[in-house]
Amino acid sequence: MMRSRGGTGVLPRFGARRRGTSVRRTGATIVFSLTLVILTSCGGRVRYPNYYTLNLPAPPDPPHGGNAHATVAIREFRAPNYLKQGAIVYKPSPEQIDFYVYHRWAANPCEFVTDSVIERLRASGNFARVMSYDGRSGAEYVLSGRLEKLEEIDYAGGVKVEVAISAQMTNLATGLTVWANSVSEVGDVNKRDVPAVVSEMNHTMERAISKLLSPMPADVTTGPTAAERN
Repeated sequence: MMRSRGGTGVLPRFGARRRGTSVRRTGATIVFSLTLVILTSCGGRVRYPNYYTLNLPAPPDPPHGGNAHATVAIREFRAPNYLKQGAIVYKPSPEQIDFYVYHRWAANPCEFVTDSVIERLRASGNFARVMSYDGRSGAEYVLSGRLEKLEEIDYAGGVKVEVAISAQMTNLATGLTVWANSVSEVGDVNKRDVPAVVSEMNHTMERAISKLLSPMPADVTTGPTAAERN
């Protein structure tokens, strides 16, 4: 797959001339040199990044009725630092991490995963109320999670994408973990370009979140006992 990488050229240092050269002329020379380097490294034109977002299908409306009484607050998902730098990640080998310089996420993937989990838990009907965690929400449970992987895989034959997510739910009254799950999904990319990679990331993310959130234990979705609330 073709990559777009940043240039690594080093500009020469300009020493101050004691006589006959103004600061303004030296500054103009530096700006011209920088412009020349940028244009040369980009094939004679300025290149701007392409931005992408994941776009999961909207979940169905929650079912009517049910005996769900529990409330849950969702913390923003965490992720390794390299996944939060903006550039789409690819791995040429299991040990190497690299980035597409001109292909970037329009928003932090952690925010996207958090919002998607909230939407799907609301649609499940398993909880009376699902909200974002703000530290004072009054929820009975808090769900915390981590986006472990969101990357293109370029080794072991062909081009693939991998999405890995983990999460756990804590009973705030007892401090105990009442549910935990982790999933890792891999998808094949049929076309060797970045839009095709992002499209497959979208499909793989949808499968991963669906598997992450099902099933939920019945004693969690119906809520804590009266003793646990007190």
